[in-house]
Amino acid sequence: MKAMIFAAGLGTRLRPLTDNRPKALVEINGRTMLEMTLARLRRFGVSDVIINVFHFADMVEDYLRTNSNFGLHIEISRETTLLDTGGGLKKAAHFFRTDSGSDSANDSNQPAALDEPFLVHNVDVLSTIDLGRMVQFHIDNQALATLAVQDRKASRYLLFDDRLQLCGRRAGSGEPELVGGSEPMHALAFSGIHVISPRFLPMMTERGAFSIIASYLRVAGQGERIFAYRADENYWRDLGRPENIEQAAQDLNQKVILQ
Repeated sequence: MKAMIFAAGLGTRLRPLTDNRPKALVEINGRTMLEMTLARLRRFGVSDVIINVFHFADMVEDYLRTNSNFGLHIEISRETTLLDTGGGLKKAAHFFRTDSGSDSANDSNQPAALDEPFLVHNVDVLSTIDLGRMVQFHIDNQALATLAVQDRKASRYLLFDDRLQLCGRRAGSGEPELVGGSEPMHALAFSGIHVISPRFLPMMTERGAFSIIASYLRVAGQGERIFAYRADENYWRDLGRPENIEQAAQDLNQKVILQ
């Protein structure tokens, strides 16, 4: 199975830890976020990974080379300007196609591989979400994309109907932006982990830097199946702030989460 790790961000919320390194190389109990994410994907059975980089990109490449790619086949997608999550995946789309050696990563006419889903995982996320169950849920529902979500407090929410299909989003307690669905709607927090069908790649018609959520909302409004995978009972922590790094270190030390 293949996967992509989003690791290109500037890590501004993590300053001063990211003043001289990329957020992917910030350590928790002596292990980098990138190592922990790669180890989790490898345990699940992922063998091929592409990582987008921008901030201190050379450091990430040197780190992987020094550690022999942690036993995985890893490719790097260098961004000369930050492309956000949607633009980052679109640039790396060739990795998930049969002709992955093509020079044209954005050619939507390239044939997709057999419809084996792939994983996308934020580098600054620590969780015990069951990736195997999530992938099976995605397959069982014939989804175009499946998003790991939780019922927790957040600054932004995705909205899903009773069938767990995406129908909108909402910032905090503001007015919802709806693309379909019916009442009641469930406001759930996205956890930065996706399962995506290669069929989604040529549907990403946005250009430049854009959020993958914008693409999901657009295709959901066209009737495509973008599902929520409820992971309410699983441990999850955003590692985007220094205080969250400290809490994650304590959780690991106290065996609240095993890595």
